[in-house]
Amino acid sequence: MCGIAGFYPSIQKDASAEVLRRMLTRIKHRGPDQSGIYIDKDVAIGSVRLSIVDIAAGGMPLSNGDNTLWITFNGEVFNYIELRDGLKKRGHYFKTDSDTEVVLHLYEEYGPSFLNKLNGQFAIAIWDRRQNHLFLARDRVGIRPLFYTKINNNFVFASEVKALLDYPGIRPRISPIALSQVFTFWTTISPNTVFQDIFEVPPGHYITVTSTGFKVKCYWELPLYRPEIAHNVKLDKAISEFTEVFSDAVRLRLRADVPVGAYLSGGIDSCVTTSFIKSIGHEDLRTFSIGFNDPDFDETSYQNEAANYFKTNHSYLKCNYADIANSFTSVVWYSETPLLRTAPGPMYLLSKKVRDSQFKVVITGEGADELLGGYDIFKEALIRQFWAKDPGSSIRPALLRRLYPYLPQMNDPNISALKFFYSYRLKETQSPIYSHLLRWNNTSRIRNYLSHDYKTAIADYDPVDEVLQKAENKLWGHDLLTRAQWLEIQLFMSGYLLSSQGDRMAMANSVEGRYPFLDYRVIDLCMKLPAKFKLSGLNEKVLLKRMMTGKLPPRILRRSKQPYRAPISECFLGPDAPAFVRNMLSPKQIDSTGIFDPDKVSQLLKKANFKGRMTETENMAITGILSTQLLYKLFIDKATPHLPDRPLHNCTIYIITD
Repeated sequence: MCGIAGFYPSIQKDASAEVLRRMLTRIKHRGPDQSGIYIDKDVAIGSVRLSIVDIAAGGMPLSNGDNTLWITFNGEVFNYIELRDGLKKRGHYFKTDSDTEVVLHLYEEYGPSFLNKLNGQFAIAIWDRRQNHLFLARDRVGIRPLFYTKINNNFVFASEVKALLDYPGIRPRISPIALSQVFTFWTTISPNTVFQDIFEVPPGHYITVTSTGFKVKCYWELPLYRPEIAHNVKLDKAISEFTEVFSDAVRLRLRADVPVGAYLSGGIDSCVTTSFIKSIGHEDLRTFSIGFNDPDFDETSYQNEAANYFKTNHSYLKCNYADIANSFTSVVWYSETPLLRTAPGPMYLLSKKVRDSQFKVVITGEGADELLGGYDIFKEALIRQFWAKDPGSSIRPALLRRLYPYLPQMNDPNISALKFFYSYRLKETQSPIYSHLLRWNNTSRIRNYLSHDYKTAIADYDPVDEVLQKAENKLWGHDLLTRAQWLEIQLFMSGYLLSSQGDRMAMANSVEGRYPFLDYRVIDLCMKLPAKFKLSGLNEKVLLKRMMTGKLPPRILRRSKQPYRAPISECFLGPDAPAFVRNMLSPKQIDSTGIFDPDKVSQLLKKANFKGRMTETENMAITGILSTQLLYKLFIDKATPHLPDRPLHNCTIYIITD
């Protein structure tokens, strides 16, 4: 795993080298083992490397045989051995055993269509001297990040936004429109970021940059199958097919020249990955988990039971309120976006535990909930659809109490309050975004805390309308679960889960996460499955549970879905809260950034401090306001951490003068 950066056209060679050094040093955490820079009269590209495959010879930038192509690469191509064998038969010669060189030769042989051959997670930058253009690409579902901007006709790219900001003249601004999106969906709508005029390469897309501009093209989309052409097989046959594909996905993701560990949360997803790893023959598996002092969030008993069952060498980290609060500034620095949850904090601390244990790679279970109907929002949509057939029923909405026992409003015996809260646009069951309308409406209340100026800048813009326009042509005619899955994968999974809880928190500590459920073959198979194999009534992940019967402790197999959560208001407003929280949320600081209304923020804090019953949205608002204030301080006020004192490690520099 690595970090990459560059710009086109280049500036004076000495200046290009210094600017690129600064950009790469800013993201040194992504690749502390080796670094490299390539500069010619047209382009400057570079990388910092976390050495995992071909540790000795896989340094970058890397060229082809005649030095007409140069690559920097972030990620892994898990099927590189098979792809290299095919290229050798076509006459290609290799000087390393790295997957990076395979990517370069694939581009040389097939052009942009080579992306469809890759099974992996990646961000790619290739300088093509023959055609005098820069080629950038990102993996299918956006596991690895890649950002870009334009300034004075210069195209600048990097693995993280913070590296872009070390390019001369780039001055970040927080976008009111992007904030409106974050305070609705937890993330921006791709390709937007929270920073004005800074964009991401969307998942499944590539960009070609020339002297006249750049073009963005899609090479992969999440597959959608209508019910009449869905993979209609018996459950046992589907389990057999899933087992075969998933086993190979795990096998490929165990390829590394360093030890590979796994996260073991005590839920079914991580237990499935652990089971498959063990079945492949990794007997002495090291597993890691996070626990909480607060029993409302702690899953330690399940984690220990799973570790004992699989006989893994298990390590766990116990997390308290102070741990989460004290790490939050670093979490915002690495995530580069406002956050509505504290959940990334414990993941940041867990990845540090992994790295301190001398591990660089962990396998984890992300993607299973999205692909196999695991989230409560899918069940909520089905209950609301069922309720909509009899809107006056008092029994049907009561089913919702089974989903969210941890929410305060679920303890209210008054069914009228429950019906009022969950009846938002209840009858619009044919809407392509029906499943998420309620969640987005509740989250959007955070926008009420924005200042007058930011509300004016947002004006009548409605982010839900924008998503509807993107979704309606794709989702009309599909069943409710498929529509909900598409929205969750397209918005939440890439924009939040794989970023703020995934790549950013792991790579902050130089740890690479690998996700077998997100192998594109697993995705395709799961999207073909009948809905009843994913969600049957309120029973989620039917296929996984049937597949793992007799292969997991019964208590884990039978447990209801518990979403990964972490405390919020207790961390930031409790008696042991760090001083920076009070400072960042003070009327003076709120007024100085101009993003939020000081009076409304004060009212929210007053309610929390007087131990009023905080709603889920109010808890998210506290986190959202604090993280946005920190984001402003770190990126707009430039109160950023100093560049690492140590220079780039083992830096190789290529300067082409012709």
